[in-house]
Amino acid sequence: MSNKWLVFSLALLGVFNSAHAKEFVVSYDGFYDRLKVIEKGNFEFARVNFYVVDIASLEPCEIAKGEIVTENTTSPLTYTQDAQLLLPYDKQLDKDKAVVVIEPKNPKHDCQLKFQIEAEHFSKDNLNKADIFQLHSEFEELLEDLSGFFVSKLMGFLLPDQKGIKIAFKTPMVFHDEQVKCDKHICTFEVGADWQGQTVAFFNNSDNIKIDKITPWIEK
Repeated sequence: MSNKWLVFSLALLGVFNSAHAKEFVVSYDGFYDRLKVIEKGNFEFARVNFYVVDIASLEPCEIAKGEIVTENTTSPLTYTQDAQLLLPYDKQLDKDKAVVVIEPKNPKHDCQLKFQIEAEHFSKDNLNKADIFQLHSEFEELLEDLSGFFVSKLMGFLLPDQKGIKIAFKTPMVFHDEQVKCDKHICTFEVGADWQGQTVAFFNNSDNIKIDKITPWIEK
């Protein structure tokens, strides 16, 4: 991994380690700042999501319970079985300097918080070059917006080189296109400018295609 990507990933992903195994506390403002980028942008597919993962394996850390706490209020934290945090975009929580308190199911589990850029509402019906080009462009814009003015405009060399998108499918895949490479169920799409406007689907019948996760394809 290159030094520039290491610097960028630490700045962007904002990993917070659990210093004491039982629970950890994270300021809500870090979430709010990233959610605000999505709210103010024009993103149909691109999102930034929040996960609690094991430091060593990056596998999900199961959550026993969680709360969003301010000086005067306490509300339950919503999360999934995969330890994704479903946080509200709430200006008042930001103003009230809320904190997110998370308790892992395993008190000996060493967990951390990870911010992940990925796609939502992008289905098998979007598997054409035009929609993939749009998603790639949204990922680029979101990466730049999240990195902030200082990095994106004045220190652009710190930004990673995004070549396209990466899709994890539920089953192994084969695409008959030289710009798409698959290793079993993981496929990378090297997006070119000529993909814009090409609405022909990669597959005539996509009934058996199931998408697991879509993320930017970063050249490290």
